[in-house]
Amino acid sequence: MEEKSVSEIVELASAFYGSAVLFAALEKGVFAAVEKAGTCEEIAEATHCSPRGMRLLLDACVAEGLLAKSGGCYSNTQAGRIALVPGGPADLSQAIKYNQDVYPAWGRLARLAETGRPVEAPSLHLGDDPDRTRRFALAMRGRAMAIGRAVVPMVDLPKGGGRLLDLAGGPGTYAELLVKANPGWTAVTVDVPAVSAVAAECISAADLADRVECRAGDYHSDEYENESYDAVTIFGALHQESPAQIADILKRAACALKPGGRIFVLDMMTDETRTSPKFSALFAVNMALTADNGWVFSDVELKGWMREAGFDSSDTRAVPPPMPHWLVSGTKRA
Repeated sequence: MEEKSVSEIVELASAFYGSAVLFAALEKGVFAAVEKAGTCEEIAEATHCSPRGMRLLLDACVAEGLLAKSGGCYSNTQAGRIALVPGGPADLSQAIKYNQDVYPAWGRLARLAETGRPVEAPSLHLGDDPDRTRRFALAMRGRAMAIGRAVVPMVDLPKGGGRLLDLAGGPGTYAELLVKANPGWTAVTVDVPAVSAVAAECISAADLADRVECRAGDYHSDEYENESYDAVTIFGALHQESPAQIADILKRAACALKPGGRIFVLDMMTDETRTSPKFSALFAVNMALTADNGWVFSDVELKGWMREAGFDSSDTRAVPPPMPHWLVSGTKRA
């Protein structure tokens, strides 16, 4: 890992400026407004902001490379139009709002270092705070939509149909994308009641209620129909579990699978040093700030737990950018 210079240390100390600019611009609908208006005054009027305050925010967006400016007019960058305008081809606007929700927790990182415990109640985004839970679920949907376009072709489900069990499936996005891409497949997606309710809304809106069941449950303790599924997915969930919990979840998933059935685990992972990739190492801190057992494990550790659970695991495959996720798959031993 390359060491930082003195000037880079100074830049790091103020790196949160850029995050705050992005969060504020999304919160005020700047990128959507810029698609329809070009001058500061027009954008301020469209977003119900003061011209002075909006000018400062717009110029900061330009400085951060989030917007372009020519004369007195502002425009979205190519990447911004794709990822920051709601409804864009790789819309991350909802996903980034999750980062905004956990932004205050990062200011209490020293407290985590002292106690080793989360600095906010994990239940805030899993049911206790309905508004935050809904934002969390929709943020996960936005993230999954962006990642799913790359990862779904990597999930090699058998042709001709089958039954999929999607554990900790969030708003049901991956189940939705997988059944759309695989004719003849149906899915059961499981999550806590408050999140499962959002999933049911999303699945209904996608007109897939006949192929995707949204089941309220808890993958920490649920028992599933024995040898009833052809595939299991656990996408972006195990980084909030302890090693013992992960091993137990995988064992119960194995019981649900038919012999020869496939499991696919998608997650942020590190190498064996726990320091690379950089984003994954930092995401481990993010998870520890908001979850009792939050961290990021290595793919080597995951493959060990899979073997213990009764799977023969395959190679680790990196998911294409922008999100540094890895996909590990395995086959249930007969």
